[in-house]
Amino acid sequence: MFMSCRGPQKMLAMVCVVGGLSGLVAGCSSNPHKAEKIETKIEKSDQISGDTKLGVKDGNMVVQRKVMMNEELRTLQNDVYELEDRVYGNRKYGSLGLYGVLRDCRTQLADKDNGGSGKLQWTEPVDRVTDKEDDFKIGLDEKEKLVGVSEEMLKDRIERFRNYKSVLQKRQDEYEEKVSICKNELKNKKAEKNAPN
Repeated sequence: MFMSCRGPQKMLAMVCVVGGLSGLVAGCSSNPHKAEKIETKIEKSDQISGDTKLGVKDGNMVVQRKVMMNEELRTLQNDVYELEDRVYGNRKYGSLGLYGVLRDCRTQLADKDNGGSGKLQWTEPVDRVTDKEDDFKIGLDEKEKLVGVSEEMLKDRIERFRNYKSVLQKRQDEYEEKVSICKNELKNKKAEKNAPN
């Protein structure tokens, strides 16, 4: 079939098809969890910031950001834990978080002294996203020590924490809006109660 190709356009099309198929096969056979070699050397480089350089690679002008994955994962995890504490508070350190501020505001809003009905408004239950992680396999290690081990593919963990971050950012926006609405309602109720008749 390929032997009947004539002319430069048909030959180019054939090369593209064959090249495309080999790329597809290569893409199917690669394992996203295997550590692959990455060429990071660039020539004529200048530092832009801590992990970002400007330089030439294979004749092309490139901006390259090179990070150590332990630091990148640590930063991502810390961002998620801080964001979750900002949204739901932290019992250990006694912080309320936006959830606690909303609950307190709704308690004040329901208080009869502030013109409320005395019935507490429903607040959805706390749903901390990171509580659902790390099941340990318990057993003896190679040194006959009793240990608990959890293992996860790096790409899977990064993806999981990116999803956590996305969910928590949305919840932060929602709770900030709910807190603003509640505080505004409380302010109006107090003003109505204190207004002269």
